[in-house]
Amino acid sequence: MHGAALRERFLALDAFLVAHQALWRPRPFMHLTLPWEADHPALAHWLRQQSLDHAEAAHTHPHTVAAPAPYPQLAETAAQLSALDDLPSINLPPARHRLDVDVPGRKWQQINAFAAHLPFTQPTTHWLDWCAGKGHLGRRLLQGEQQLTCLEHDPSLVAAGHALSQHHRLAANHVQQDVMVSSTEHHLQAHHTPVALHACGDLHVRLMQLASARGCQQLAIAPCCYNRTAHPSYQPLSNHARASQLTLSLDDLSLPASETVTAGQRVRRQRDHSMARRLAFDLLQRTLRNTDQYLPTPSLPSAWLNKPFADYCRDLANLKGLPLTTEPHWPTLEAAGQQRLAHVRNLELLRNLFRRPLELWLTLDRALYLEERGYQVQLGHFCPTHLTPRNLLLLAERRDREQIPQPPVDNSVDNNY
Repeated sequence: MHGAALRERFLALDAFLVAHQALWRPRPFMHLTLPWEADHPALAHWLRQQSLDHAEAAHTHPHTVAAPAPYPQLAETAAQLSALDDLPSINLPPARHRLDVDVPGRKWQQINAFAAHLPFTQPTTHWLDWCAGKGHLGRRLLQGEQQLTCLEHDPSLVAAGHALSQHHRLAANHVQQDVMVSSTEHHLQAHHTPVALHACGDLHVRLMQLASARGCQQLAIAPCCYNRTAHPSYQPLSNHARASQLTLSLDDLSLPASETVTAGQRVRRQRDHSMARRLAFDLLQRTLRNTDQYLPTPSLPSAWLNKPFADYCRDLANLKGLPLTTEPHWPTLEAAGQQRLAHVRNLELLRNLFRRPLELWLTLDRALYLEERGYQVQLGHFCPTHLTPRNLLLLAERRDREQIPQPPVDNSVDNNY
């Protein structure tokens, strides 16, 4: 997708998300009854009757669930608005011998897919791997006489990446750099081709701002974790997003990242065990506080899940400064948490219909921002979702070889990320 189609799709998604925000904004685990249930009682009842296994099976494809109206109609519209093609692929030269050593299998597949979907019209002379980690992506892209610079904040990853590049005898420069501070601009030049595979939130936004200001001819970004931002709410980038009625909280921004396909059985069991206990404690705290309001609780060490359920609740209540005035019937409370878990997971299926539309809205905001700064932008898939649900890739190339004047780089955010 490119050109006028980017703007048309953004506006259609914007209208869809604004019209139905009462359905996707409320988070089921924070409410005993969701606000929309009164308007759609048949749908709410049906979802609450489904099992936890049903919710787990439908998690990655909620649009296929045969639920009562208005679920099918919303699912169809969401699927239509979220449809994208794969980006054009290129003939990627084979990787150097043992270049994939020290890279987890799925990550290496993502890197290869990313590298195979960069059909830039101008040849790259110098890659810049943004938030590079050990620089695996940059090394995979490096060919012939090209050069590579890897920017990474973590000194241990910089050292490990440098050692790997030395081992493979590659022309790579690994630089320890917090990309959120003003000194970063000295490492990014107009002849660089910046690439970022899953740089979180503010990190990839910073790259777009700096690359466009420095006059980079081309760049490629696979965004992720839109909620990883220093701002208290979403800061629109493009003129179209700034004109939208949609205002997004950090909770809203976490919705696109809620889809997971990589967790194993053990991790999923632990996740569900933790959530069931938190939902049970939520029932308890409402009684103790005599209020029907959700109470946020902190992240807890996994060892807490090994505690007897009663001790878990007592300790968490103590942590939140809630004295236990009476002892509940612990088995009944624990069973109620398990039942709420099934309810929450199935009620989330409706919210999850808007997961991809919101992600695409956010990505299109980035595409339109780059267009406004003189780039031709393509947006599409670079890999199937079983490799990563975060499979959207932005390709941007300047419309001509002339550097287009840009506003000055905003270096006001000098925080570590």
